[in-house]
Amino acid sequence: MAFLCQRDSYARECTTTVVSCSPAEWQTDASGGKKEVLSGFQVVLEDTLLFPEGGGQPDDRGTINDISVLRVTRRGAQADHFTQTPLSPGSQVQVRVDWERRFDHMQQHSGQHLITAVADHLFGLKTTSWELGRLRSVIELDSPSVTAEQVAAIEQSVNQKIRDRLPVSVRELSLDDPEVEQVRGRGLPDDHAGPIRVITIEGVDSNMCCGTHVNNLSDLQVIKILGTEKGKKNKSNLVFLAGNRVLKWMERSHGSEKALTALLKCGAEDHVEAVKKLQNTTKLLQKNNLNLLRDLAVHTAHSLRSSPDWGGVVTLHRVAEVLEGKGAGKKGRFQGKATKLSRRAEVQALLQDSVSTQSAEE
Repeated sequence: MAFLCQRDSYARECTTTVVSCSPAEWQTDASGGKKEVLSGFQVVLEDTLLFPEGGGQPDDRGTINDISVLRVTRRGAQADHFTQTPLSPGSQVQVRVDWERRFDHMQQHSGQHLITAVADHLFGLKTTSWELGRLRSVIELDSPSVTAEQVAAIEQSVNQKIRDRLPVSVRELSLDDPEVEQVRGRGLPDDHAGPIRVITIEGVDSNMCCGTHVNNLSDLQVIKILGTEKGKKNKSNLVFLAGNRVLKWMERSHGSEKALTALLKCGAEDHVEAVKKLQNTTKLLQKNNLNLLRDLAVHTAHSLRSSPDWGGVVTLHRVAEVLEGKGAGKKGRFQGKATKLSRRAEVQALLQDSVSTQSAEE
């Protein structure tokens, strides 16, 4: 039997019964890339509204009796909910899903099905895997390259199908159903249990999938393909956004555009040219600065040679260690920087001491 989240992806809350609750630990990523082990409980429910990760889709977030569920994983035919508060087996509980996260995942997952089907239909580009990321999603295509014209055609076709308001339906087939062989899919997990779910976009695609989906393409709103990236050997990654992610991307882009307009003192259509001019100016300034440093070095050398103390050898000290300076030299040229100029007085005292010692020796 499929979970409630799979039978009705639009359900936001439900009442069910706790089957079991056992102590457990969960290793999570903490700040700085370090692993953190959390102690808690693995809760199994009679049915669940919270989707356990699978099929390239992350798990849901939500609550059980207002207790936060931090992780949901599938184990055979059941879902394990990780909480940090125990729940009594046999008790009835209220389950609520984080709807914003759920609907976002529905949009991205249905969007992936649509793009995959259209890319295959138009250009024979087969999908080998996909990832639903936090900010963007990626479809791996079994091709070393995808042209800009192909990307544009795929984007135009998928958005036309969204405007056509094509329905999306879910069916359950038994494992021995002959129709299973005709349905597109990348195989079943080893611990699969229960019926096989088939997601069908009317007139476009039928595909085995365990994830949550919209029931009409109009709920995708819009799909934006951001471009392609080089993937694994002989593969290409198609990067896309669907639904609300497109709106958020536009908000971020518009914010950046407004900030650049204020900084560059020109309209958005002139931003690229303005930045190119700044880059050229910076290169010219760097070149002029290098020439000035060379002239200064020559002038300093002449001044030292003209000094009354000239005796064939002159030393010029540039103290670095005390100032936490770093630098390097190559072919007679040196460059560096000091990060602790607050110790200049100490450096000056060291230099004066050095000069006094040399004078005494002479």
